[in-house]
Amino acid sequence: MDHIKRIFDLAYQQAELYPNNKMFVSKIEGEWKPIQPAEFIDQTIQLAKGFLALGVKPGDKVGLVCESCYQWHVVDFAIQQIGAVVVAIYPNISNSEYEFILTDAEINLCIVSSKNLYKRINSLKQRVTNLQDVFSIQQVEGARNWSEIVELGKTVNEQQVFALRDAVKETDLATLIYTSGTSGQPKGVMLSHKNIVSNVLSANDLILLRQGSRGLTFLPPCHAYERTVIYCYLSFGIAVYFAEGLEKIGDNINEVKPHIMTAVPRIMEKVYEKIIKTGSNLKGTKRKIFDWSVEVAAQYEPDASKRSFIYNIKLGIARKLVLNKFYSALGGNFQNIISGSASLQGRIARVFMASGLPFYEGYGMTETAPLITVNNPYKLGVRIGTVGSPVDGVQVKLAADGEILVKGPNVMLGYYKNEKATAEVLKDGWLHTGDIGTWELGEGKFLKIIDRKKEMFKISGGKYVVPAPIENKLTESKYIEQAMVVGDGEKFPSALIVPNYLNLKEWAEVSLPEIAALTKNEFLKHAEIQKFINQEVKTANQFFGNWEQLKKCAIIADEFTIENGELTPTLKKKRKVIAAKYKQEIENIFK
Repeated sequence: MDHIKRIFDLAYQQAELYPNNKMFVSKIEGEWKPIQPAEFIDQTIQLAKGFLALGVKPGDKVGLVCESCYQWHVVDFAIQQIGAVVVAIYPNISNSEYEFILTDAEINLCIVSSKNLYKRINSLKQRVTNLQDVFSIQQVEGARNWSEIVELGKTVNEQQVFALRDAVKETDLATLIYTSGTSGQPKGVMLSHKNIVSNVLSANDLILLRQGSRGLTFLPPCHAYERTVIYCYLSFGIAVYFAEGLEKIGDNINEVKPHIMTAVPRIMEKVYEKIIKTGSNLKGTKRKIFDWSVEVAAQYEPDASKRSFIYNIKLGIARKLVLNKFYSALGGNFQNIISGSASLQGRIARVFMASGLPFYEGYGMTETAPLITVNNPYKLGVRIGTVGSPVDGVQVKLAADGEILVKGPNVMLGYYKNEKATAEVLKDGWLHTGDIGTWELGEGKFLKIIDRKKEMFKISGGKYVVPAPIENKLTESKYIEQAMVVGDGEKFPSALIVPNYLNLKEWAEVSLPEIAALTKNEFLKHAEIQKFINQEVKTANQFFGNWEQLKKCAIIADEFTIENGELTPTLKKKRKVIAAKYKQEIENIFK
């Protein structure tokens, strides 16, 4: 792979090495239909000719707003090959964020996937004066379709595409990805071909799967994490299967039987909850066996030297009776499930790994294209509760205050048109991540993320409180769906807690049937429910110092969502937004 310099080289390499490979596979009219490398390359060239006919020049920014699908990658590679810049935009952000990005990136031409996105983006033309053309991938009445771009391109000689393609350098800007921004306006992260390709090469000893293996993708490819992983699939000849959507992910896993998949903690938590829910419906001896097996799994250590002889006997029994069924239910072929974006609860990770699911956590950010560290079973091994060790070519060190600093070929060029923000994070060749970490087993071994630097706060007694570990411990309870720790400058920390309403109601139907029939709001406000949730908080408090223990938590009925502006597209909490929305509830806590 030494000759891979630009991202689009990955397609040509696959055509050379694996010409008959199933490069991309989509479900069309109920059947999985593959695309081979030569066909994919030809489609990107035809579309690139159309972009030239529309006047797109090297360095121009082209918007791409689309869910996970084959067409996203055709557009991506077509734009890159003429030296233009792909501005990959999330399909689930607010109109104000679209307006900011389209204006800031000076986008003249935007490709969208659907009728809804076409209407939203097209409606912004009056306020975004630089936006001239919007094309839809789906057939939408009254909208320009992306097939028109191919038609326009028939007047352009493909040699023009080849000449521009050959002129693209590895140091050229390949893409702008706007950070979702937990506070303030999004910032356009500038990533070169070299930034991203270096990350792909770093995965060479992490993903041992090769040509003929199957990868399932369902996360949006505009996310640096999923995008780079798909580029890894292409570099290794792994067939990329597109899931039909989150609601069909279970069906698709059983149809495709993938060998590898990426996930975010929220998805894995939902899978875990579904498994536990299934077990809770069992009765008598079967229920006892299920619960015992899960508890055995929850004590799992990936390092075999740390497991006792007695434990291994228990694990073998638990796998035979229950845990192997978890693996089979998820296709029965997985060799890698890689999780990122946020930390996963340790208990869930242990249960999955004990079930034979090869589940490895990593750490990265858009500004590093994105991979920084990963738990690699083929090198140092796996340590639950950490994000592993630095990948090849990437240096990581901790500043005096514990902030994680990163240096390597994957570090961004900077923030687009924002020298001040760039200077704040790029200092002396090191990227200041804003994350706080510690090393386990010595420097360079296993990195543990403690919290975001900006999310730490002091209570009035002068002690620091780190929200993330407390929130993770709270949500280990099956009765707590989400939590946000608050209390900056106050006498004690507290939290806004979103209960798991369905699990609570199920508990109440057995323990307190007289209140189970109440409306959701009445139910959650009932003294017995408040008392029950407070007991769950007390259980979590045991794991923290006196100054970190929560008091007088407020129960919130509605889940934090992307649609309500409380979560970023990568499911990180927008703390300022949530705090503003529940200002009164927070004030009542500290009265």
